[in-house]
Amino acid sequence: MRLEKCWFCSSTVYPGHGIQFVRNDAKIFRFCRSKCHKNFKMKRNPRKVKWTKAYRRLHGKDMTQDSTFEFERKRNRPERYDRNLTEETLRAIKKIDKVRAEREARHIARRMKGKKGKELKEARKELEQSISMVKPPALLKEDPSLTLPKIQVKVVQSQAEKNQPMEE
Repeated sequence: MRLEKCWFCSSTVYPGHGIQFVRNDAKIFRFCRSKCHKNFKMKRNPRKVKWTKAYRRLHGKDMTQDSTFEFERKRNRPERYDRNLTEETLRAIKKIDKVRAEREARHIARRMKGKKGKELKEARKELEQSISMVKPPALLKEDPSLTLPKIQVKVVQSQAEKNQPMEE
């Protein structure tokens, strides 16, 4: 089973799925869905469309320099079947997936590191702009007209609900 990559968004195209476009110069373009095919026909650049992997890599959202990606490269050379080699490869795939997940988690943590400080600055700025709307707690105790009135609601249980046994 050969898994192809979408030309536009770089996602996996499984057999029997997607669209294949062959240009007059015999270049083959595979697309995972009609969204990618339509964007290709509109001559859009995948590096400028925010939801593509090319955009995410270019703008530092996804990892680009990782040696585990080389393992996934397409190889068109057929190799003679060797049971031991196959077993080792399957074990290596599991290890590589684990390493890749750990590296990606570190990458995301590094990216999100500066976000907390940025959010605090934005919150301070918003508070400074609308400080006149905030009332101090001491003032609210003195003048109860500044708070919303408390409403008491009476809940009445109907006769039919009282007679029914509780179900678990």
